Amino acid sequence: MQIKRKIYKVGYTTGVFDLFHIGHLNLLKNAKELCDYLIVGITTDELVMELKGRKPVIPFEERSQIVAAIKYVNQTTKQNRIDELGDYEALNFDVIMKGSDWEGSEKWNSLEKEFEKKGVNIHFFPYTKTTSSTIIRKTLKKVNY
Repeated sequence: MQIKRKIYKVGYTTGVFDLFHIGHLNLLKNAKELCDYLIVGITTDELVMELKGRKPVIPFEERSQIVAAIKYVNQTTKQNRIDELGDYEALNFDVIMKGSDWEGSEKWNSLEKEFEKKGVNIHFFPYTKTTSSTIIRKTLKKVNY
């Protein structure tokens, strides 16, 4: 059996990972296929509240434990601010990976230029359209969760 060589040494991705589903698993699996060491930033409850105006269903500590237990993940870190360049300075990754729903946005086009100067690539994975935390949350609301 031939061992597939990874493209990157250290990869980084972030997310809320609330109501963990196949889209989350796909992101982590695909990310790990590109790098030897995968670091996952998990968004704190406070930052989710600030960004989305609501608390996650699953508390931060539990979400962290779930993500850390997944075989594709080498390390988790607390994401308590949105600062991808600061994250790079702290974690020294050579690729940052996001869902394709962010691709082409003004923010990520700008970040691409900044990361290019540092030799860091951005890789976008296809967004899983069939399942999302939003869809799950809406379904739970319908059954009076």
